[in-house]
Amino acid sequence: MTRIVNAPLDYGIFGPESVTWKVYRYPTSMTVGFTRTALTEMFDPLVVASVAGTGSLRQRAADRYDRTLEYAGALVLADSATAAHAADTLMRIHSSITGLDPETGRTYDPNDPAGQLWIHLTQWQSVLHVYELFGPGRLSEEDERQYWEECAIAAQFQTIDPAEVPRSRAEMRAYYQRVLPDMVVSETAVEHAQLILNGANPVLTELPGPLSIMSPLVQWVLRRATIATLPRWMRAAIGSRQGPIVDALVTAMLRPTMRLAARQPKMLAKKLESASPRAYAVLAPAILDIAPTTPETVSVGEAFRRAGRPLPREQYLALVGDSVTSAL
Repeated sequence: MTRIVNAPLDYGIFGPESVTWKVYRYPTSMTVGFTRTALTEMFDPLVVASVAGTGSLRQRAADRYDRTLEYAGALVLADSATAAHAADTLMRIHSSITGLDPETGRTYDPNDPAGQLWIHLTQWQSVLHVYELFGPGRLSEEDERQYWEECAIAAQFQTIDPAEVPRSRAEMRAYYQRVLPDMVVSETAVEHAQLILNGANPVLTELPGPLSIMSPLVQWVLRRATIATLPRWMRAAIGSRQGPIVDALVTAMLRPTMRLAARQPKMLAKKLESASPRAYAVLAPAILDIAPTTPETVSVGEAFRRAGRPLPREQYLALVGDSVTSAL
């Protein structure tokens, strides 16, 4: 039975006229795009150390996927109150997580701005890359400029300094070149990447009823499609020798599939409801074009002001300052 979807309070931070909604509402974002995001994140040693430290991906992969998609979807597609609450809640949860990374010997902190920037940018770049590869194609120059400006706006939901966020595809490439030497192909990173490839994303892989017999094929396509989006060094890291023929095959299969799904929002929402119920609650209003109570967009700063909370970066800098003061 389909759950009743309540009308959102407003259009959130971006709204239906934004390039963010154009890209994130397309079915590529919550399927291959999100799988690629989660996989790519694992090669930052401190990010994978914090994930491995909780054991969430090893022990409850589908639940972690659902919660992470709920969070990411809330920031870009949900109303402003939901977005601010999601960001503030995760900030508080992260504040209690710390540990020592066995690979680098460094202390990891999930709220660290550098790690949050990596997570944020891999998501926005992955979602766009997959949208262009398996979806409608490359954005126009104007849309691309707006997309990266909106990426910087969304960075305010984290501890990131927005000035550090790339504003173009070229700046994004320069960022990757700068951080690539810090990436680590550890056993833990490869293990977690394989967990993600092998079914941590239930949106495409879990089919209902008699269709479940097709699940292994769907999983194969999702795995190969995700690999088709990866750079060569990352393919080698996970032991994949997939070449251009398979890349072309899965691309030819997925493009019409995604076009069909984009024309069937009710079908997409229903699949999301069964596979990722938490994410469904925040994504369904945008997917189904449910009008908000107040048809307005709200800035990130205003969303946090209404919630009575400081922005995440302000919270983080206050915590860091308190830690320094107490150590003196």
